[in-house]
Formats: sequence, C-alpha cells, structure tokens
Amino acid sequence: MSVHASLRPSCRVLLAGLLGLAACSSSPGEDDSSDAGSEGETSAGETGETGETSTGETGETGEPPEPVTLTVIEAVVFYDGYAGIVDEPVPENMIRHSNDLYAIQLDDQTLAAIQNTLEMRVWIGALCDNYDRLGGVFLSLVPKGADSYDPAAVPRMEIARFITPFMNMNKQPKAVPYDFDLGAVVPILKDPALVENYDLWIELQVFGVPYAANTEVPGCADRNDVFQGALIFDSNSDSEAVEFDFVTPLATREAFNNYQDGASDAVGTTRKTIAFSLDADTEQTQLVLITSNHGANQGGEEYNRRDHFVYVDGDPVLSYKPGRESCEPFRMFNTQGNGIYGQVPRSDEEWQSFSNWCPGDVIDTRIIDLGAMAAGAHEFVIDVPDAQFVDGEGDIPLSLYLQGR
Repeated sequence: MSVHASLRPSCRVLLAGLLGLAACSSSPGEDDSSDAGSEGETSAGETGETGETSTGETGETGEPPEPVTLTVIEAVVFYDGYAGIVDEPVPENMIRHSNDLYAIQLDDQTLAAIQNTLEMRVWIGALCDNYDRLGGVFLSLVPKGADSYDPAAVPRMEIARFITPFMNMNKQPKAVPYDFDLGAVVPILKDPALVENYDLWIELQVFGVPYAANTEVPGCADRNDVFQGALIFDSNSDSEAVEFDFVTPLATREAFNNYQDGASDAVGTTRKTIAFSLDADTEQTQLVLITSNHGANQGGEEYNRRDHFVYVDGDPVLSYKPGRESCEPFRMFNTQGNGIYGQVPRSDEEWQSFSNWCPGDVIDTRIIDLGAMAAGAHEFVIDVPDAQFVDGEGDIPLSLYLQGR
C-alpha cells in the first residue's frame, strides 16, 4: 500500500482507476444543516471533497511531518448483492467477502504513516444500480497473520455510513464523494497493544442490485455490476491526537425495530438496551453511535422523522431527530429520475416533512462524551418511542462502540 502525493488525489483515483471520468464533480457546499434537535454529541461526517495534499515525507528536525494521502482502496467493483459471489479478479492483497463487501489489511507502512488526524474520503461510482442504497466502512480486528477471516466472527466496528444517490451511469457526474472525520479511529490504529495482537482490516461495503437498471439504463442489460468504489485516507499533525487506551465494539449493524425478536428489549417497543462494563475507572469515555432509519413502504420509517433518545445508566446523554434541513445540495448527484427529488427543487419545509437522510449524503456518526466513569457494569439505552414500522417493515440498523482511557 503506497503513500503518495497528488493534486486533487480523489480525481486522480477516479480518472486512473475508478471510472475514467472526463472531470471530477465539485462537491456540495458544507452542510449548513445538521440533524434537527441534536444535543450532547458531535457529528463526524460530511459529504464533500478535500483540497490539495502534499507528500508524506518528514520535515526538518523539530517540525511536524508533512500531510500524507494514503490510497487504501483504489478501485473495486460491487456486484448483485443477492447473487452468488462472482469470480472476477480482485486487486492485490484484497478479499471479496461477498459481492457487496471488500476488505484489505492496513499494513505496517500505512499505520506508521497515520499522524494525529484522519480524514477519510469514499468515492462511489455509478454502474448498473440506479437506486439509493446503503453503504458503509468497517474496521475489523483480525487474528494476527490470518490471510482471511469471517467478518461475523471477529471484533468489528462500523466507522462510517452513507447513502448512494439515484445514479444513471451514462450521465455526469458519474461518482459521488463522501468525507468523514475519523479522529476517533486514530487511537485504535495507533494502539501498540492492539496492533501487536491483531491485524487491522478496512472493509468497504455497498449493497446493490441491477434489476431495475437492467431495463431502465442503456448499456445495463444482462449486467450484474452495480457500483464502483474507492477509499482514501488523509492524515496530518495540525492538531493534537485524540487519546484513548481501549476500544470495545458493542453493536455492528444490529437490527433495531419493534417487530423482530431480539431487535429491541421487547416486541412492540423500539427501545434497545446494550450492557457494557469497564475493568477500571476511566478519566475519559465516549460512545460512537451510527443509526439510520429505513423502510420505504407506505408510511415507512424512512419518511417519518422520529425523536431518538439515548441514556447511559438511566441518565439522558443525547437526543436527536435525523434529517437535514434540505437535500438540495445533493440533487446534482442524483442523475437518475426518482420520486425523492422529483423534477423541481423542494423547499426546506418539504424536505423536513419526510426525509430522514439524503441520497448522496453521509449518515452522521455521533460521538457521545461521557467523561469519567466508574469501573463496573453500565447500560446504554436507545429509545425511539414514536417509531411504528408499518406492516412489520423497516429497520434502524445500529452500530456502537466504546472508547476510554
């Protein structure tokens, strides 16, 4: 895995390896609308494109090293998520766990190059799925020296989540960029004890199906390739590193709804309790939470904004209502006609009346600062009391991990 310098490296990757685009799209402006009603958390994710980068060489003695750009995944193709695993070649050192999930180990050179900060850019390119789909990035802790692994059998954390736009592969822009602040991940990647016992693998996941595009998008007949993807790290020493001594995965894309056994504390409620324990007192503790509301049926959870309440040991620590002020900044990436964006721009009030997330945008990563905590047993609770899940459909997939020192 190489450390390289480039002017607008995201464009370079797309031009050389991903799509062969004639030009890279400009990104939407900085989002002026975080989720409504959020309290007690910081959000670590935004859609957009970073600017120029410089080399990864260390500067003069006493000076911080130069910023680095690390191409982790340069170009992979995702295939029909419901079909059997394809046998197409994969890039060197990469694993195709399934048609929608790729993984690559972060080698020693890459880990050593990461400095105090970490920004991640994901590019998703259009192929033969023209609908909005769920994607994400995961970090797996794999037994040292393993050539492969079962993602369901190792400690694993979701570190980023996003929604693809409705894209027609014949129209520009043919790719969408997503930016994430992974400052909370740096202490995991730089933990000597963790690296001594585990290999760290990054996974890029995008689930898609080609069935609509097979008939609706010229050039997609009889094809099963749905998206392309690339993943890039940017790191520098412009600020102090976040410091934590341990990480504990608590939930990774767990079902959260009111109709499946085990998806909540009791069928008929949308309240979920997750127990955790601390071996010793901590001076600083945080939870990292990702949720997104899904269910596209009539009256589904996707189209109804719900208040979410989070408690730790019975105390309220966060409340939020998902959804942007507007999805118009992402209209440019939705090149396939669809009922979400329609033919003309919507007002902020219209967007706020139904959208929990925007096709072409990130899903927020919520960092919940808990401060000092005592050793022993603790409980995390998330409650969405107004959720309905009409006709027993929909879900709020939940990911959660704990950090402390």
